[in-house]
Amino acid sequence: MKNIIICAFALTVALTAGTAFAGSCPKDMRQIDAAMATSTISMADMEKVKALRAEGEKKHKAGDHSGSVAALDQAKDLLGI
Repeated sequence: MKNIIICAFALTVALTAGTAFAGSCPKDMRQIDAAMATSTISMADMEKVKALRAEGEKKHKAGDHSGSVAALDQAKDLLGI
């Protein structure tokens, strides 16, 4: 019985963590979009940001939220946010 409770708790934590990552992707995309509008980075870096943002959105829609967060974090780093 104790093992069932522990497994149920672990499963709940795992599912909640996945939902938390999923919820941060749209927020990150909005931050990137806002920063792109006023950014003074080079055109080459801006193209990288656009590609990473698109990759992040694609991965988010496909359910790969950790991959989405990784791509969006790279874009945010390039933008300095």
